[in-house]
Amino acid sequence: MNGRPPNRAKAAQRRHSPGKGPGPLNAQASAALIVHRVDQGESLSTALPERLARSNDADRGRIQEIAYGVLREAPRLDFLADRLLSQPLRERDRDIHALLQVGLYQLWRLAIPTHAAVNETVNAARQLGKDWAAGLLNAVLRGFLRQREALETALADAPEAVRLGLPGWLLNRLRADWPEQMSALTTASLARPPMTLRINLARTTRDEWLRRAHEAGIPALPHPVVNSAVTLETPCDVRRLPGFTEGEVSVQDAAAQLCASLLDAGDRQRVLDACAAPGGKTLALLERAPQLDMLALDIDATRLGRVHENLERAGLSAVVRAADAARPDEWWDGRPFERILLDAPCSATGVIRRHPDIARLRRPEDIDPLTARQAELLDALWPLLAPGGRLLYATCSILRVENELQIDAFLRRHPDAHEIRLPEGWGQARPQGRQILTGEDGMDGFYYALLEKPA
Repeated sequence: MNGRPPNRAKAAQRRHSPGKGPGPLNAQASAALIVHRVDQGESLSTALPERLARSNDADRGRIQEIAYGVLREAPRLDFLADRLLSQPLRERDRDIHALLQVGLYQLWRLAIPTHAAVNETVNAARQLGKDWAAGLLNAVLRGFLRQREALETALADAPEAVRLGLPGWLLNRLRADWPEQMSALTTASLARPPMTLRINLARTTRDEWLRRAHEAGIPALPHPVVNSAVTLETPCDVRRLPGFTEGEVSVQDAAAQLCASLLDAGDRQRVLDACAAPGGKTLALLERAPQLDMLALDIDATRLGRVHENLERAGLSAVVRAADAARPDEWWDGRPFERILLDAPCSATGVIRRHPDIARLRRPEDIDPLTARQAELLDALWPLLAPGGRLLYATCSILRVENELQIDAFLRRHPDAHEIRLPEGWGQARPQGRQILTGEDGMDGFYYALLEKPA
């Protein structure tokens, strides 16, 4: 995801964060450490894998369920905690605050025995070296059980940002951009997302893959809009998916899968994927046309490792390079591209349901720098496009300023650019491009605009 929030955690905080030493931790302690690291400003995509790697196989699914659930419910859990604590916890005990959120989430949202939820949360405090907190957590969690009905009544009258679970600045932007869809958008943004897969149609058909999945005990349905997409009835480990290790299927939301058909790159055309990591769209383009002359570029050298992994799994090839797409003088060889995919860095407001840390980490002051970066990339890449070539601009944002308004401004700056109207049947037409709102046809929030340079 190119729109991941900035990592605001300090290295010193990570070095001295709890739970780094030896010794097994239960699922509650592990989940609390993940939430605590996000609370310090670290992204979930970094904190979660590192903690899962230290955990038992049997606990990983539960850790992930709890961590994601707590982050989705964080404003409401904070509201409950504030009313149950006689005084706020100290700043140095934010790990215990995270553990309290874990305990409350289990009691409130998960169908597990209450005594088990309380006892395991209390034990987690001891595992984190905070024995003093065991009694406090026990008392607060049992207080929640006694006062649950009254607390839920109070929650119904809480401020809007608490009730809806999204920060006030984002709610204001959504209300301004999508007043009629506001309620559906806020609900969809905090819903559990489906696990959607992209079938490599060069290797198999969707019907054939669905038949094999059914035989493997993995129920799935064809996506109603995207012909390469299937949606699992229940998420599962990718290692169980028929043909995954052979590159026949990949995990990718249906909205993101549209990029390959919209860009419509043909074999032997020179193609640039300008912000490629982790490589899902690179792979989708190559599955459609394996003989592309593909350059997969990304400013983050570490994340390019995922691009290599995806290519190797599918048996496909591309030139992969770490560089800033906005600085072509540092990497471009002067040969124009017939197709450019710019999956631009963005607010990622369309994928909060998959990355709930975004609602916690994104700030209103992030938006202007992001829109400036998007404009910088568009202006830098446009001269690299061959006459008659096409550039597909994409974001996983639902904010107009990053999407249709961004493209409108670009077209005003570049009179040689011509917008191509995108096919119907998905999303909604905007003055420029098409917008998918979160939850439409089960898809993530996404925006596309296709630009052509006259021959």
